[in-house]
Amino acid sequence: MEDARKAQVPIKGRGAASKVAGRFGNTRAVGTDDGWGSVYEDLAETPRLQTVVTEERARSVITRNDSPDIGFSQSVNPYRGCEHGCVYCFARPSHAYLDLSPGLDFESRLFAKTNAAERLRVELARPGYRPSPIALGINTDAYQPIERRYEVTREVLQVLADCRHPVSFVTKSAMIERDLELLAGMAAKGLVTVYFSITTLDNRLASRMEPRASAPHAKLRAMRSLADAGVPVGVMVAPVVPMITDNEMEAILEASREHGARAAGYVLLRLPHELKQVWREWLELHYPDRAAHVMSLLRQMRGGKDYDSNFGSRMRGEGPFADLIGQRFRKAHRRLGFGRLPALDCSRFAPPRVPSPQGELF
Repeated sequence: MEDARKAQVPIKGRGAASKVAGRFGNTRAVGTDDGWGSVYEDLAETPRLQTVVTEERARSVITRNDSPDIGFSQSVNPYRGCEHGCVYCFARPSHAYLDLSPGLDFESRLFAKTNAAERLRVELARPGYRPSPIALGINTDAYQPIERRYEVTREVLQVLADCRHPVSFVTKSAMIERDLELLAGMAAKGLVTVYFSITTLDNRLASRMEPRASAPHAKLRAMRSLADAGVPVGVMVAPVVPMITDNEMEAILEASREHGARAAGYVLLRLPHELKQVWREWLELHYPDRAAHVMSLLRQMRGGKDYDSNFGSRMRGEGPFADLIGQRFRKAHRRLGFGRLPALDCSRFAPPRVPSPQGELF
């Protein structure tokens, strides 16, 4: 159901500005001004939006894909929805499958898979299972704020460590330092890599674009801690937003290299499904003077559309402006001496034992 309130001002602590309707919703609420101004009330005066977490029991946790432009074939997401509230998050439209808004609901109505570690153990123990690196927390960040309470990611990581299964992370959270000892032990066996996603080094901009993610300096500090502990770390300059963050690409790469990053990549802003509307609302609220120009540049890189879902071009875009971004990245990549993170080792995998009603005889 779509929020009837008009997005007039940003909502403190949130990335989205309204409850954008999901594409599968059967009903929508439409606000009509009755002359009393109640429909278009100042959002700054409304009660602060609270985060609601629903515990759920997953039937399976390993998700598989065969996308040619994604560097992993299977992933585990401990949560659905993400409290980081990154306005540009490509995963927002997934909340529409729950008949919830990809806007404010995505960052405030969350689901914790409290039995994720238990189900993972069962799936890894199946006779036909063949190990390949698991990306932990791709659709939503594995180290989002509610992980402090639920520790689902920690439990899943422990299962992977116990059976020596390789795992990779892409995160915007310095909370990953909490599991440094566990990660360092896995890194010594070639079982883990970590990429930090950094969009901007500007704290004020970061607080508007990704309000509950770790601040840029905290990400760099965590990157340094992991690198010093022997964990292979890299940086993803993501997403690159024309006329908003693209000017920071070289600075982000330089800062990350100084803090231990050994590899780097970048992704152009993607706007699938309802994310187009979430993003347009944010642009109009924060950058009304350049909103039209930003969207014009994005469409130039997407074949005249807001989004191009084709493999190969969806991550990088096409056209002169996209080519310029690519050239800048490659030049900085070579100058700073970035390479690749080591390949993860699947040969050490030892399937876990699933608890038996008969107990352990040996």
